[in-house]
Amino acid sequence: MSAPEGLHRAARALLSRPLLRASAHPQEFRLVREHLHELRRWFDRNTGWRLYTDAETARLRKVPGDPGNATHPAREAGRGRQAFDRRRYVLFCLALAVLERAEAQTALGRMAEHIVLEASAPEFADLGFTLAARDQRMDLVAVVRLLVDLGVLSRVAGDEGAFVGRQGDALYDVDRRVLAALLAGARGPSTVPHGDHGARLTALAEDGVAQQLDSDDLRNTAIRHRLTRRLLDDPVLYFDTLTPQEQAYLTGQRGAITRRIHELTGLVAEVRAEGIAMVDPRDDLTDVRMPEQGTTGHATLLLAEYLAAAGRPLTLDELAARVRELADEHASYWAKSARAPGNEPELVAAAVDRLRALDLVEPQSLDGVPAVAARPALARYAVAAPVVTTPEGETP
Repeated sequence: MSAPEGLHRAARALLSRPLLRASAHPQEFRLVREHLHELRRWFDRNTGWRLYTDAETARLRKVPGDPGNATHPAREAGRGRQAFDRRRYVLFCLALAVLERAEAQTALGRMAEHIVLEASAPEFADLGFTLAARDQRMDLVAVVRLLVDLGVLSRVAGDEGAFVGRQGDALYDVDRRVLAALLAGARGPSTVPHGDHGARLTALAEDGVAQQLDSDDLRNTAIRHRLTRRLLDDPVLYFDTLTPQEQAYLTGQRGAITRRIHELTGLVAEVRAEGIAMVDPRDDLTDVRMPEQGTTGHATLLLAEYLAAAGRPLTLDELAARVRELADEHASYWAKSARAPGNEPELVAAAVDRLRALDLVEPQSLDGVPAVAARPALARYAVAAPVVTTPEGETP
């Protein structure tokens, strides 16, 4: 394998899975170790992300370019892939705190007892987490399965499903090496001052450069980090989301930034009047695809076409009405459950979530009614009127 190809694969592996374990990802881990110097230098200079490695793990400590973007939530491992809500995120953090004090092995039931105790603190009063309800136990199991997928826990015996039904327990080994590598912020949470949640989240993600903007060079470095992070992480970087300083910097440095990303990852810049998208010719460096298979994927693609052609924001009720029409039109292809009357809002919600994650639409309100508006990149899904030509290539 050539050096550029190996570097590409190592970088792409870290970007798609920032925590690699030698036992679970041997080929990717080996490539990262082989190209460690180049990777560390590139990420440090262009994103400010730190790359930590030891004999068993490689951890790219990514922080987001846009901390307020909530369109790519954590999802439970396995079937369903349900997105994490606030309760699951809180339980995830409490589970990590409990595991810091746990023995080398721990049982799910014992871990649950400690999490319930931690969740009784006043700041978590709105959760009301007691494990009494089945949905609460399912939330905790979703957290545990994510920890297993990450490698923090290794299942030794038992089954989480039995715990949900109160019919059994499960036993795990705790990998402290992986546990210690999970925290990605450039500063410890205890050093972030109390205040507005958004401000605290931003402060947690700030790197040292962003905290010391006392020169033009440092300010430019901070801007370069933010722009490169967004180009790597976000489907589209729209110019209207940038500050004047970021727009000015990108105007002069766009070619250099996109070239460096291409050299590391193989991503190709698609530059339009409204923004930049780093397109992946291999189509595997993403957590959200469009189009996607299945009824939901098909409905999402058809709604994207409908929104692109509408030329105006559409309410969720209008989208639901369109789904009803599409369900009748594609009855032979769609799942029976999706065609059932009353399921339109669920399909619309899933489609809008996917389109938002791809930066193709944005939520709006029309006279207080929830609506969705197309973003410029959605235009690629508009279907043009067919053009009929003669054999000589002339339009009749």
